[in-house]
Amino acid sequence: MRLEQLQAFLAIAQTGSFQKAAGKCGVTQSTISRQIQSLEADLGVELFHRTNHAKLTLGGERLLPRARKICQEWETATQELADLIAGKQPELCIAAIHSLCGSYLPPVLQKFCRDFPEVQLRVTSLGSDRALKVLKDGLVDLAIVMNNRFLTTAREMVVEVLYDEPIELLIAANHPLAQYERVPWSELVRYPQVVFKDGYGMQRLVQDKFERLEATLQAALEVNTLDAFRGVVRQGELIALLPTSALLEARLDPTLAVRPLANNVLPDNSGLTRRVVMVTTHDRLQIPPIKHFWQLVKENIPPLIEQQRSAS
Repeated sequence: MRLEQLQAFLAIAQTGSFQKAAGKCGVTQSTISRQIQSLEADLGVELFHRTNHAKLTLGGERLLPRARKICQEWETATQELADLIAGKQPELCIAAIHSLCGSYLPPVLQKFCRDFPEVQLRVTSLGSDRALKVLKDGLVDLAIVMNNRFLTTAREMVVEVLYDEPIELLIAANHPLAQYERVPWSELVRYPQVVFKDGYGMQRLVQDKFERLEATLQAALEVNTLDAFRGVVRQGELIALLPTSALLEARLDPTLAVRPLANNVLPDNSGLTRRVVMVTTHDRLQIPPIKHFWQLVKENIPPLIEQQRSAS
């Protein structure tokens, strides 16, 4: 059974004539006749009484509402796909790490809303691993996350590196480590820390660094918002390792201090940095609103970061 057979069937039922149905479908009458004969052969039942007026048989009457529903569903599906390709999707869903949602992303969101006012933009702040999972599950269209090569190597994924940024130390203004211009790791490892919960790339990054130093990470408290980090560290005892983009507000707070880290603790002289990437799938990147948002991020977020670094 083919769709054009059902469409021919509906045209005959509507017009009451094979000839008129052929004109309606834009084919010859012989084509319409062959389509109906083939459909009847597939179903094993005659659909029309062959008289001067094509009248439905009992089998044809039973098929009619089903055929209408099938053809209507097909029309709806093709229209929705056409709208999708034309960029007429009702919403665009983004998952992004917390630091971007509060710093570099808002100007991009504003520009997108101005360029695509008919598309509702939905932004969810998530940890990197969770954001990549909901992208894989099709719950969001695009994710901006800390890179995790184990979750972004699938063939359908498109990954755009946005920037690398240093990890710095957040402490209370009166904390003993505030005396250092660059905090030595030998001193830092002595203090208990506030860390991100499991599922956040930063938690994994910090833990890996401590393991390479053969040091024990004293994780005294787990939180998942930047406000919580600032509030806890402000009390004076705990410290936190956070990326530069997460420390914009902290730099303006006189009760807090931000210090860079000393880098020369490992043989390769490596510091502690994180890489932020934008991820979607090849098929999504063909959709105009998603492609436009992708381009806006590429064009706007690196310059903003460079301005912030030069200002700080």
